[in-house]
Amino acid sequence: MSEQPRKTIIAVDGPAASGKGTFAKALAKRLDYAYLDTGAIYRAIAHEVLERGGDPTNIEDVRPVLETIKYPLPDTVLKNPDLRTPRVEEATPHIGAMQEAQAAVRSYQEDFVKNPPNKAAGAVLDGRDVGTSVFPHADVKFYVTATPEERAKRRYQQQKDDNPGLTREMVLKDITLRDARDMNRQFSPLRPADDAHILDTTEDSPAETLEKGLAAVKAKLAPPRFKNGTGKFRFGR
Repeated sequence: MSEQPRKTIIAVDGPAASGKGTFAKALAKRLDYAYLDTGAIYRAIAHEVLERGGDPTNIEDVRPVLETIKYPLPDTVLKNPDLRTPRVEEATPHIGAMQEAQAAVRSYQEDFVKNPPNKAAGAVLDGRDVGTSVFPHADVKFYVTATPEERAKRRYQQQKDDNPGLTREMVLKDITLRDARDMNRQFSPLRPADDAHILDTTEDSPAETLEKGLAAVKAKLAPPRFKNGTGKFRFGR
């Protein structure tokens, strides 16, 4: 039996509310690739720990949940609206900093890339350490960022209706603390890969960011594989 061709991997990293998820999803759609929000896995772990009455800062409470993280998790888990509640958002960074949790999520990502949904020829994964730790040899890497103030404005717009007492200053403080925690954590800290394309979304619209990303992908991945005028890949030889 002939060996299956290796799947193309595109890594998208960046801080909270930078627009990396919006970009990664749009990029995957344009390329007909599978998409994985790795942050959703960490949030799902945090949610389950809390549902069990556990402490998300205690690995002894987290470890039993990690044993349940096997690919593929259903959409009812990864797209559960409760994953975006403040208590889950607050707990998630503690999970993300744990080496055992990172190992479990890394294994999930590896399985996703080996067997992506719908037999896609490639995968776009967004997170905080995809291009630096999980797939350091990814075909294309992006680091999506924006100023803390712009990211706080976006996150405030997302959350204000569900939290009447919320202020933009409170969100900015939370984002600043999250950045410090992510960038200074002991294992797999948040940072751009040395060979990552930096996309600053502070002034750019999602459409502008997508076009810059597509141009970078096209330049890196054998232009002849593209269909003329479509921006989509032609797989096969």
